[in-house]
Amino acid sequence: MSKPSANNKTLWSSLLLTHLVLLAGLLAWVVSQTRPVEMHDLHLADGEKLKCVSYAPYHRPGQTPFDERLRIPHAQIAADLSALSKITDCVRLYSVDQGLEQVPAVAREVGIKVLLGAWIGHDREKNALELDRAIALANANADVVSALIVGNEVLLRRERTEDEMRALIRNTKSRATVPVTYADVWEFWTRHDSLAQEVDFVTVHILPFWEDEPVDIEHALEHVAATRTQVGEHFAGKHVLIGETGWPSQGRQREESRPSQVNQARYVREFVHQAHQRGWDYNLIEAIDQPWKRKLEGTVGGFWGMLDAHTLAPKFPLSGPVAERDSLTAPLLAAAAGALAGLLLALGSKGGGALRTSALVALGATTGLIALLHAEHAQIAYRNALEWTLLSAVAVLAVLLAITLALWRGTPIPSAAHAWHTIRGRQAGFGTAHVLGLLRGALLFAAAVAALLLFVDSRYRDFPTLLYLAPAALLGVVGWFQPAHARAERIFAVVIALSVVGRWLPEPANPQAIGWLLTGLALALPVLLVRSRQHEQ
Repeated sequence: MSKPSANNKTLWSSLLLTHLVLLAGLLAWVVSQTRPVEMHDLHLADGEKLKCVSYAPYHRPGQTPFDERLRIPHAQIAADLSALSKITDCVRLYSVDQGLEQVPAVAREVGIKVLLGAWIGHDREKNALELDRAIALANANADVVSALIVGNEVLLRRERTEDEMRALIRNTKSRATVPVTYADVWEFWTRHDSLAQEVDFVTVHILPFWEDEPVDIEHALEHVAATRTQVGEHFAGKHVLIGETGWPSQGRQREESRPSQVNQARYVREFVHQAHQRGWDYNLIEAIDQPWKRKLEGTVGGFWGMLDAHTLAPKFPLSGPVAERDSLTAPLLAAAAGALAGLLLALGSKGGGALRTSALVALGATTGLIALLHAEHAQIAYRNALEWTLLSAVAVLAVLLAITLALWRGTPIPSAAHAWHTIRGRQAGFGTAHVLGLLRGALLFAAAVAALLLFVDSRYRDFPTLLYLAPAALLGVVGWFQPAHARAERIFAVVIALSVVGRWLPEPANPQAIGWLLTGLALALPVLLVRSRQHEQ
């Protein structure tokens, strides 16, 4: 079977059409992000603020509760609470360690209350020390500390039993001069409802995003209202505090639950309006974005805050429309820069004609726009030097793939193994086609690893669509004309195809899952189907 030339009109026409369609789709998506979305305006009454928000001070670079040597300085806590006092009457703490024992005194200075938390985990000695400190702190600041919360989602994490929590709560109540409660997700409270007899009030977490069956933002407030009613009836006669509720602004979509700044603003504004109308006692999670939580919960874990982690500025207004993106300038400049690079590469190489030039301009524009969108995602998602190194390397390979294609003269693209043997053997004839073969093999391997990891461990992993979209749009076309022959590429393609389909099947309506499915299939199918067709011929 003869090999098609790089100047083959069908190949370049397919590349041009694919990238024009992809570019139009991406631009339409970006433009939609700038559209202001109307939602309920939250006009708080004179002097009225949010009832309470969760406060953790670990929002500066390198700060994490896992660092036992860390002690948050007084100046930082004072700055944080000063900013929060403008929007809330109360902060909830989860521990009294690492400098958090300073919070009640600072809260008194800025005029807010504290829901003091004692962290309870699997270490009995640490639990005892934490409770001793929390009780002493609460008793010494009873004018500021409105309640003491003994443990947070301990039963959910299965770190203590119901009987053990009962004993801890009883011990705390016998020594504390402030009301005592325990906090857990609402299902675990109803399963362990005998604990209600031990606490002064019930503290439940209602988080539509994290439900076993995630709730769409369109129905999130209905879900909260129904759950709050159910809990209130279940614990009739007992005061109920919604101890955590909120919505993330970034991260992986869970079925119909989509993190976004618009959805976060909508949830908070509509929930607070409903809570104040119904007289609910509540605490929003959370005050400030917590980058360290990405280690535990992926991107989504770091973006539940109402204030930005770096500036402490509000992430959204409490009234007026909200948009996901403020400006189109950066995306348009990125696309234009990519188009210019594609044009220069086309003009700098001999021959090819107008069709090839047009295809490279479109490819460049798409690659430039995707590069910017991926860089934006990397800023919020990548968590450490290892991730920055490995994933940035994949991004660089994707750009090199586009550049190498622009220089390619149409000679057959070998498999990665054959190209590698050519390099090692210093054989004559090594050129851009061999570079394309190596890049194709490397990107298929990286995509196979990413797809498999997401398939087997998906809860806290983002869909890496933007990282592999540019290679998929290129190899997904070129692959039909320049098939891979080596076993390695076929194995990678099988892993990609099975993994993306397997990841999509549990959440078929999730747009992020659909995007990853299409990206993975674009990479895998040409390797599998073209090879099979050639073998038959």
